[in-house]
Amino acid sequence: MSDAVPVSYEVDGRVARITLDRPERGNGITARLVAELAAAVERADLDPDVHVMLLSGSGEGFCGGYDLVESAEGMGASAPQGEHDRPSGSPLDPAVMAANHDPAGTWDPMVDYAMMSRNVRGFMSLFHANKPVVCMVHGFCVAGGTDMALCSDLLVIEQTAKIGYPPARVWGSPTTALWAHRVGAQRAKRLLFTGDSLSGAEALEWGLAIEAPPPERLRERTEILLERIAQMPVNQLMLMKLLVNQTLYAQGLHATQVLGTVFDGITRHTAEGYGFQQRAAAEGFREAVRGRDEPFGDYGRSTFKG
Repeated sequence: MSDAVPVSYEVDGRVARITLDRPERGNGITARLVAELAAAVERADLDPDVHVMLLSGSGEGFCGGYDLVESAEGMGASAPQGEHDRPSGSPLDPAVMAANHDPAGTWDPMVDYAMMSRNVRGFMSLFHANKPVVCMVHGFCVAGGTDMALCSDLLVIEQTAKIGYPPARVWGSPTTALWAHRVGAQRAKRLLFTGDSLSGAEALEWGLAIEAPPPERLRERTEILLERIAQMPVNQLMLMKLLVNQTLYAQGLHATQVLGTVFDGITRHTAEGYGFQQRAAAEGFREAVRGRDEPFGDYGRSTFKG
């Protein structure tokens, strides 16, 4: 396992900057990354000088999802980064352990749930943090990467970036279950019934993003928002976030997340889920994803049409 810290942290004035820092692996999610993320959020929350947090990703995109190639292929092979090409993750990662279940044996869904729910708690540290979290998305934010983005309070998404949950097609369910809360029930179904993705511009139109600037202005527009939030007293920010979050608590978010996390395990143990993993083992994870996405005509494309 690499000794490189997967999440970087720095404080700049009243802003805590938390950066996913595995660019060579598309900022792929591992157990260590989730733990480091939660620790960084707690560090910022306890710092009296910090008023707002910025979550972003290094490299070509925000996050390509879980680091699952090794578990999906079942042969320890490596591959390039990105949602379509994620490299191998540690065999101790919860998602890897769950995905490595031997179909010849009995699957224990609660073992799966116990592991994956730890990831949900890590992602939800962003939501539960007392202080606001702004997430800046560039390039791509797909699959498990959307859990971190949607757990943040405000999304600024690059106009041409790709955001969505393609594993809804096979081998995945959004564990944090926030899509309906962020875009409404009908639009959440539109995305999860197809696994289609949105561009940043479409995300703005749907109300998922607060702003969708062109690539050359993404940083500038995000910094302007951060500066305005940082001017507020910390106690006011905490009160406003706590107030608004009560709406989602009252709507049963926790119960829905329990279902989403259990369902995530189920999707890896359906006939189609086994078929996906078998194809990955035989042909490689990239080819399995290609086979998943090509019938929709969008393998490698950023947005859906229609």
